[in-house]
Amino acid sequence: MYLSPEKKSEIFKEHGKSVTDTGSAEGQIALFTYRINHLTGHLKKNHKDFSTEKALVDLVGKRKKLLSYLKEKDIQRYRAILEKLNLRK
Repeated sequence: MYLSPEKKSEIFKEHGKSVTDTGSAEGQIALFTYRINHLTGHLKKNHKDFSTEKALVDLVGKRKKLLSYLKEKDIQRYRAILEKLNLRK
């Protein structure tokens, strides 16, 4: 399994407020980014895997909604997470 509980807690520890803070927007955006990067690599090898392609598009949409929410609520946190994850916006 590519996303073990240890890896999840590491992501939330690095980008969230704490290891157990799984609800923060920054932690969720970081988790979605990790999953998007993994699925992108998978699709480069298996270009006919359409169910994975749909899952990837759904994840990108969820991340976009969270980024929009964070931009409206706190622009400083938004800019910090974009810089930390090297995302374009």
